[in-house]
Amino acid sequence: MSAALADEASRLRAALAAAPDGVLEEVARREGATYRAVLDALGPDQAAAVPGERFEEVWSELAGWEGEITFIVHTADGVFETRGRVPPGAFGRGYFNIHGDSPIGGHIRAERCAAIYFVDRPFFGRRSCSVQFVNRDGGAMFKIFVGRNAARELDPAQLARFEAAFRRYAGA
Repeated sequence: MSAALADEASRLRAALAAAPDGVLEEVARREGATYRAVLDALGPDQAAAVPGERFEEVWSELAGWEGEITFIVHTADGVFETRGRVPPGAFGRGYFNIHGDSPIGGHIRAERCAAIYFVDRPFFGRRSCSVQFVNRDGGAMFKIFVGRNAARELDPAQLARFEAAFRRYAGA
């Protein structure tokens, strides 16, 4: 690792320690870093990275989860959230096409996915678990969060599936 990258990683770890449950995009913006660099600065107990080439494998796993997740697209212009099941998908005509009985649908340029992160960290005082897809430019493509029940507690079945996947991918 170059000295510049080591300095950036150190600076990002300090920023995360100062605001351990804040918005990661805000940390990236404030520190002049990519979103991926911020994810890479999380500790091994908070993030496990998977190569983007495993996109279809990870998506298929998520499509097997029972219940609703929260699907988030966070851009500089807004944060868009949709609740629903992760629908199945398949490659065709240059896209990974997602379809099914869910409000989540569309066409993803999966070849632009550089990495997928399983992230387990606090967010404004509550445990938050998500699977975050990051593009080749280091930005977030979208995020899939473990669902919550009416009491705003993490869905136990989804949480168990998330934790098992986190351990499996962290050990890979």
